[in-house]
Amino acid sequence: MKERSKMSSTQVKATQMESPSSALDKVKKFASRNGALIGLVILCLVLAFATPAFLTANNILNVGIQAATVAILAFGQTFVIVAAGIDLSVGSVAAVSSMIVAYTGASMGLPAWMTIIVGILAGAVFGGLSGLANAYLKLPSFIATLAMMSVARGLTLVISDGRPITTSGLVNFFGSNLAGIPVPIMMMVIMGIIAAVILNLTSAGRSMYAVGGNMEASRLSGISVHKTQIMVFVLSGVFAAVAGLVIAGRLHSAQPQAATGYEMDAIASVVIGGASLSGGKGRISGTFVGAILLAVIRNGLNILNVSSFWQQVVIGLVIAFAVSFDTLRRQEDAH
Repeated sequence: MKERSKMSSTQVKATQMESPSSALDKVKKFASRNGALIGLVILCLVLAFATPAFLTANNILNVGIQAATVAILAFGQTFVIVAAGIDLSVGSVAAVSSMIVAYTGASMGLPAWMTIIVGILAGAVFGGLSGLANAYLKLPSFIATLAMMSVARGLTLVISDGRPITTSGLVNFFGSNLAGIPVPIMMMVIMGIIAAVILNLTSAGRSMYAVGGNMEASRLSGISVHKTQIMVFVLSGVFAAVAGLVIAGRLHSAQPQAATGYEMDAIASVVIGGASLSGGKGRISGTFVGAILLAVIRNGLNILNVSSFWQQVVIGLVIAFAVSFDTLRRQEDAH
C-alpha cells in the first residue's frame, strides 16, 4: 500500500510539473491558429479607446460593408491557395462579370435574373480557363492568372468602351438594405457558409487539401489533380462574379475600373487568416477574420484622419508581416 501511495504521489507531482508547459503549448497553439482573431480583438480595443466613433452601430455596419466584397473574393481565393495555387485575376474577373451583367441587360434587353446567371457563368468560364492553363498547359498559376487578369480587364474596357453602364433594379438589390441589414453583409455571410461547406464537408474540399499538401501523393492515391486544379479556379471565378454583383449593386452601375487591386487584399485576407502559400492549409473562418481585420485597419485609419498614402504603407506592412509569419511557421513545422 505504501509503495502504491508513493507511486501515485509521484505521478501527481509529475503531472503538476508537466501542466505548466502543457498549458503553455496549448496557448501557443491557439495563438498560432488564431493570430488574426487575437490581432482583430486587440485592434478593436485600441480603436475603441482611441475614438468613440469606432464602436457606433453605423460604423460597425460600414466596416462590414467594406469587408464584404474583399471577403467574398477571398473565400474563392482560399480554394486556390489551399490547393497550392494563387489567383491574381479575381479583381478583373469581378469587373468583367459585372460589366457583362450590365451590358446584357442594357444593350441586349435580357431579364435581370438572366443577366445575373450569365455574369456568374462568365466568372466560372474565366476561372476555368485559368485552371486549364494551369493544369494542362503547365503554366504556373501566377502566370496563368496574371495573363487572365490582363485579358479580363481588357475585355471590361472593350465591352464598356471605357464608360460605366447603369445596372437594373435587381442587380442594385445587391447593394441595398433588407430589414435594416445591408445586403452586401448578407451576401458575405451566405458565400462564407457555402465556401465553408465546400471546403470542410465535401470530397472536393478534401481533394483540395490533399493536392495542396502533396500533389504527387494525391495523384498516386487516385485523386484527379487536374480536375481539382480546374475546379478551384472555377470556384474562384464564381465567387469573383458574385463580388462583382455586390460592387455593381452598391454603385448602381458596372465600372470599367471596378475592383482594381482587390486581388491583393483577397490574397492578404487568406494569408492573414492562417492559410499557407505553399498549400494544404487554410480555413474559411480564418479568411473571414482576415478580411474583417483589413477592413477594420482601413476604417480605423480613416476615422483617425490618417492619409490614404500612409494607409497603403500600413496595409503593405501587415501583408509583409503575415507572409513572414507564414514562412516562419512552415520552417518550424519542417523541424
